[in-house]
Amino acid sequence: MDRIIVTGNGPVQGQIAIAGAKNACLALMPACLLSEEPLTLTNAPRLSDIKTMTELLRSLGAEISALSDGQVVAMSCHGAVNHVAEYDIVRKMRASNLVLGPLLAREGRAVVSLPGGCAIGARPMDIHTDGLEKMGATIELKEGYLHAEAPGGGLKGAAIDFPFASVGATENIMMAATLAKGTTVINNAAREPEIVDLASCLRKMGAQIEGDGTSTITIEGVERLGGATHQVVTDRIELGTYMLAPAICGGEVECLGGQIGLVESFVEKLHLAGVDVEETDKGLKVARRNGRIKAVDVKTEPFPGFPTDLQAQMMALLCTAEGTSVLEETIFENRFMHAPELVRMGADIDVHGGTATVRGVEKLKGAPVMATDLRASVSLILAAMAAEGETVVNRVYHLDRGYEKVVRKLSGIGAQIERVSE
Repeated sequence: MDRIIVTGNGPVQGQIAIAGAKNACLALMPACLLSEEPLTLTNAPRLSDIKTMTELLRSLGAEISALSDGQVVAMSCHGAVNHVAEYDIVRKMRASNLVLGPLLAREGRAVVSLPGGCAIGARPMDIHTDGLEKMGATIELKEGYLHAEAPGGGLKGAAIDFPFASVGATENIMMAATLAKGTTVINNAAREPEIVDLASCLRKMGAQIEGDGTSTITIEGVERLGGATHQVVTDRIELGTYMLAPAICGGEVECLGGQIGLVESFVEKLHLAGVDVEETDKGLKVARRNGRIKAVDVKTEPFPGFPTDLQAQMMALLCTAEGTSVLEETIFENRFMHAPELVRMGADIDVHGGTATVRGVEKLKGAPVMATDLRASVSLILAAMAAEGETVVNRVYHLDRGYEKVVRKLSGIGAQIERVSE
């Protein structure tokens, strides 16, 4: 099993190119099931999760080619469609459930295994299935599979009120509604940039969608969708992660392709902590002001609030801040599993339920640590870059799900980091 070895060696300097958004691409790819014409995605990230989604879509009958070293994904689903998404593939990744809506819309039926792929909380499918049932679907859970059908001529438009702003459910319902008969209105819809990106792609395919980026999305169903070419939006989580490298280590880094609009609430916290962020013609330039980082309180919230996927990385920054910070996690349970590993490096952290209290220390020290999930993995690497001595991060396979070429990118700004295989 691979390990990453990091030796803290001072400030970082240079540029990092930010990849296309993993979470956007994983929603865009199932959209190919909605049309018999080709869908091509550019600026695709080169990640294991993208390979898993490719495997799943191929099993459903899609033809998929990776071009330009994987940054272009060309897809076509012009032939017969298999409506069964098998457990052996779906279990690897939570986003696999995003084939449910498109399959129901196109085929009128779907059999989809309950997904896996994450250790940070339950994230039930009820909100997805409740919405589809309002559109006329009948759904039954049997032996770990959702058996869904749209009798009586297919899905029909409906008013759907989400109990909370679920990104995945918004994406699933939005895709299903593009081919439903009549108008679908999603209330309390998620507002994330990935939702806007999916809506933009669907419109290029001929869908009639309004209101994306707000809490009310309206979709007027159409008879058929066509093909399109679409550029995947910049990954705001990778962007925020690499913005933290100079914040933690000192120095100055320009994140190419970054936009403040993608990470505005995050940037506000960085400013309060003592980090300058400047827009350039190429992206965002980030530098820590003189002296120690200042403590700040953080509460994760749905977009446009502070992203839950940057909470672990922000905790790594606050471990050496001046003062005491309180981080409140409101999105997922079990998302402080990185805290005990940071404590192994000398951090002073107390966790009670969904709240972590971080008392800043002067310096972290290198230690053997274990990654527990995707974002925890990279938070430990960031902490190690500013720690004294050597840190060995074990179980780093999580990283490959969400960060492409992380060792190369961090080495490029001066980090002393290597990946080794046992």
